[in-house]
Amino acid sequence: MGLVRNNIAGIKPYVAGKPIDETKRELGLREVIKMASNENPIGVSPKAVAAIKKAITDINRYPDSNGFYLKRKLSCKYGLKPQNILLGNGSDEIIDIIIKTFVEDDENIITADTTFLEYEIIARVNNRKVITVPLKYFKYDLEAIKRKVDKKTKLIFIANPNNPTGTYVTRHEIADFVKNLAPDVIVVLDEAYETFIDVDDFPKSIASIGNDNIIIMKTFSKVYGLAGLRIGYALAVPELIAAMEKARQPFNVNMLAQAGALAVLDDKKFIKKTRKTILEGKNYLYDEFKKMGIAYVPSVANFILFDCARETTAFFKAMLKFGVIVRDMKQYGLNNFIRVTIGTKKENQRFIKVLKKILK
Repeated sequence: MGLVRNNIAGIKPYVAGKPIDETKRELGLREVIKMASNENPIGVSPKAVAAIKKAITDINRYPDSNGFYLKRKLSCKYGLKPQNILLGNGSDEIIDIIIKTFVEDDENIITADTTFLEYEIIARVNNRKVITVPLKYFKYDLEAIKRKVDKKTKLIFIANPNNPTGTYVTRHEIADFVKNLAPDVIVVLDEAYETFIDVDDFPKSIASIGNDNIIIMKTFSKVYGLAGLRIGYALAVPELIAAMEKARQPFNVNMLAQAGALAVLDDKKFIKKTRKTILEGKNYLYDEFKKMGIAYVPSVANFILFDCARETTAFFKAMLKFGVIVRDMKQYGLNNFIRVTIGTKKENQRFIKVLKKILK
């Protein structure tokens, strides 16, 4: 008998983007830019910083476990009730809570084979069966997923937009997908990158909250710039939220995260500036890729997946030597692809300059 559970022993852990300080230390570099983890490139909202500084004097106290003020503000934002909202320590914890709450030992979970890795990792940590379905043209194949649904299916995770491809499924595709789906199958729409959307046919998912089997996940880690504080939330009917609250750890969202999230929701200037930076940067990178003959996947998120036409680990290390951190996609099974987060104008220009050096 081993010490470690069999299902844990076989799991390949999530590989996070390489930290800036670690790269500086290992390679002796003074200046490093990180374009690997889809973080906000312009920093943190000044309003959030001020609120965090104000709250820091109270960290000898436990945070509000219910997140009263943040839930109230989010309920106003979406026209919902606080009972429709679950707060989590980032989306990762919410995924874990959803699986623990709803999936029985003999039930299964369906998702894409190339999507956010934590759906499958967390499911396997909880010893739940995962069925993966290949993407179609780098996009979720909802028809193929629906064909995989059986009497033991309990959850379907759909990242929309999808990470790492940046593609999305449309309003009509989602509507067709949920139509005639068994009422005891829960569809989880992970909208971590929804705030970067610049298309007209993206699903208006909030309108589906009245459905008993829809859960929407959102995060403060991307456009809102609070990745380091770990805070996200789920939206669903009160019955589903109440069940998930039973599986949630008390005090799971810290005091500073709640204060920062409350403040940044009011910082329209910061959100507008972030979106402008990303959309302009995306067009710049598209143009440069076209000039260089580099194939890429059009994205509605704040990153672009591109074909580096060579072994990705070597390519990643070559970029690293010049102080540019990108994301090697080998763990996702995309052996010739790199994902680059759209940065500031200066960061994007430096990335392209280094890219040209390496490709020569």
